[in-house]
Formats: sequence, C-alpha cells, structure tokens
Amino acid sequence: MTIHSQELLDDLQGITTAILQRLSKDITPLSFQQLNWKPSPESWSILECLQHLNLYGAFYLPEIKKAIDQKKASQAQDLFKSGLLGNYFAKSMLPKDGVVSNKMKTFKDKIPAQSDLSIEVVQAFKSQQEQFLDLLEQARKIDLNKAKTPITISNLIKLKLGDTFRFVIYHHQRHMVQIDNVLKEMAKV
Repeated sequence: MTIHSQELLDDLQGITTAILQRLSKDITPLSFQQLNWKPSPESWSILECLQHLNLYGAFYLPEIKKAIDQKKASQAQDLFKSGLLGNYFAKSMLPKDGVVSNKMKTFKDKIPAQSDLSIEVVQAFKSQQEQFLDLLEQARKIDLNKAKTPITISNLIKLKLGDTFRFVIYHHQRHMVQIDNVLKEMAKV
C-alpha cells in the first residue's frame, strides 16, 4: 500500500477523533454497572474492551514517542509505503463495514477479564486517544518510512511508524465494533 503521508495521518486522526466523540457521547454517560455488563460470561464488558486497549496503549505510546523523537531530524516524505508485515498486521485489525470477521487470540497479558476495573479505565482510554492525536500531529514532520517501532510480541520485529499507527488505531476501531455489539445487546435487556 502506498499513500500520501499526510492523507494517511489525516485519516488516522479522523478515526481517533471519531472514537473520542463516541466515547464522550455513548460510553462516558453509562453507569459503572452498564460499563461492566456482559452479554455472556465469556464476552468482554465495555470496561474490559477499553482496558485491553489501554494495555496496548501503555506499550505503543512510549515506543511511538521514542520513534518520533529519534527521527526529528529526518525529512517528512510525501509518500508512505507500507511494509509487507506491517500492512498484513494493520489489515488484519481493520473491521470491514462495521464487522469484525476474523477472530483473533488475545495474548494472556492483554486479557482484561477478571481484572479489578474501575471507571478510571474510561478516562485513561480518553487520555491515550488524546496522546495518539498529539503523536499523529508530531509525525507530520518526520519520515513515516524510516521511523520504526517494535511490536508487543517481539522487540526483534520492527514496523514502520505509519504501519504501527495503522495497526494500533485499526485495533481501536476493531474494539469499538465490539463495544457497539455490547451496547446493542444491552439495549435488548
């Protein structure tokens, strides 16, 4: 995949802004009981979905910041060319037409089930989304092809920063679909 760097960043900022708006409109007004409600015992609650994303954010936000800081002297490039592995990972996260068709196994350390979750999970997620918006803006000044970050499964594998942003933000979208499904089921009871 090849795309204008600024167009990619605009798109990812748009997705993140939409997630923040949804958070404010649909999630923040919910009670603690509603945030913890599950359609079934093996399903995740809204808080569990958000905590799962917070766990990934805790890894990726510092790595993205470090990659940007290390490449501040680089010149922003007009085009971003996705890497083979990065494009695969990003596409695997992306829901299609509001549906998550490919189920994935979650790594044990990123499973929020049975965690002691509080309402602060929502605020932490909001804060992380705001940090992603800030980093996306900072990334406009560097080469998204040259800045690289490790991934959670191995420090040996590094993705281009543009792919890392795509992967993480599409992952957010994926779990917003999951949250939508929880909200739909909750409305039925």
